[in-house]
Amino acid sequence: MKKHLPNAITCANLLSGCIGIVFAFNGHLETAAYFVILSGIFDFFDGMVARLLKVKSAIGKDLDSLADMVSFGFLPGVVMFHLLKASDYSSEYLPYLGFIITVFSALRLAKFNNDTRQTEDFIGLNTPMNTLFICSLPFIANDYPQIISSSILLIAITAITSFLLVSELKIFSLKFSDLSWAKNKIKFIFLILSAILIASLQFAAIPFVLVLYIALSFLHFKGDFK
Repeated sequence: MKKHLPNAITCANLLSGCIGIVFAFNGHLETAAYFVILSGIFDFFDGMVARLLKVKSAIGKDLDSLADMVSFGFLPGVVMFHLLKASDYSSEYLPYLGFIITVFSALRLAKFNNDTRQTEDFIGLNTPMNTLFICSLPFIANDYPQIISSSILLIAITAITSFLLVSELKIFSLKFSDLSWAKNKIKFIFLILSAILIASLQFAAIPFVLVLYIALSFLHFKGDFK
């Protein structure tokens, strides 16, 4: 029974992503973002449970990537599709550029599964963090509609995040082998600062969290936080 528990959690990630996609296609982008968070929670715990129960498997790894492709690949593409559709440049074809995020998410997940350098940390921005960033944009649009409605900005975001997904940028993971400060200092600093930002700005904090994540990763692998 216990060997199926991680896969069940992964399937919950997939189901949550599917529901989020339905809301996104119907234009309820903010509701879709909450299902992204739920998918992220399931995605965090499926690997943790597999490690704790010592039931990691090849099927579980593949299933995790397939679920992530839906929740953190297709879903952000749909969100960007809608944002571009509502942007200041009226074009029948422009919104489809949003699915470039989906394409590069697939490339990132395939690369992750076959890159032996990524057993502990990431090389390239991970898809859950990228999806949280994309899904924060509709919330920011509520306060800054003129900025988020810029098609140039949205295309730039699509291009930059797609590049980051498959880049050689080293990013620390949030997996914990234990809770000691010495081994997890960078992770605790990131989580504390992120919590402060989110408590202050809610979803609008996510772009700052992304910048913080990349900046701390750079300092960490440079040796400043080791």
